[in-house]
Amino acid sequence: MQDPKTATPDSSAIRVALWRALHLEVDAEPHVLNDAIGMQLAAPDANWRNRPDMHPDGTRGYRASIVGRARFIEDLVAAQADAGVAQYVILGAGLDTFAQRRPEIASRLHVYEVDQPGTQAWKRQRLAELGYREQAWLRFVPVDFEAGESWWTLLANAGFDAKARAVVASTGVSMYLTREANLATLRQIAQLAPGSMLAMTFTLPLDLVDAAERAQHEVVYERARAAGTPFLSFFRPEEMLALAQEAGFSKAEHVSTADIVARYFAGRSDGLRPSTGESFLVATV
Repeated sequence: MQDPKTATPDSSAIRVALWRALHLEVDAEPHVLNDAIGMQLAAPDANWRNRPDMHPDGTRGYRASIVGRARFIEDLVAAQADAGVAQYVILGAGLDTFAQRRPEIASRLHVYEVDQPGTQAWKRQRLAELGYREQAWLRFVPVDFEAGESWWTLLANAGFDAKARAVVASTGVSMYLTREANLATLRQIAQLAPGSMLAMTFTLPLDLVDAAERAQHEVVYERARAAGTPFLSFFRPEEMLALAQEAGFSKAEHVSTADIVARYFAGRSDGLRPSTGESFLVATV
């Protein structure tokens, strides 16, 4: 494991954790996701709410997307655990807190968190400082993607059984990969045991984003380019479904923003809604 004293977390992982915390602080009940642990992990300074990317009004859509997609995946994982699935893989886990918040589900599974070594070493140190004991059912899988390490190989080395059913989640990752890299990832997951499921977010082209949101999305894309992490892939739903079929999945479903709204945001007093820039692919082996 990388030395926690020199490890640093990914900035997007911190941002996601703080948006989840902001949901609890500024959005009306009922909360879509109750994640106070992510805030404890991130341990921001006292002025974190003054950051430009934390403005309660300016981040409403993105904040709602973050908690909506997390809730959708957790409901899927819970249903699959009830159906006998015993493995859950989180690609690009960041500061995910499912294992700490939902131990009644997580302890019935082997949970594999896959991410960069620096983020994982930092996170494990923070969990220890907060008093969370490492559990045998939670496996951290550090992968140095820049060095060309294979997450598939390292996942197997961590005990993952490709012959047993699994749920794989990947959120906020596909847009940083080329079409070819996304297809390669899908092909690997499609090799899992029949009945395994993938839930993956993908970013829509601007013309499919609500007109009122497009300028904000363009700013986000420009900031990503300036930071050296440009968005490389945008998919129309039919394109992503075709990619999943090409990869070898037996079934592929598009879950839209409207679907997420209907499940988790209908009838809210504050009108909170996710941004329309992201959709889900739910595919079955």
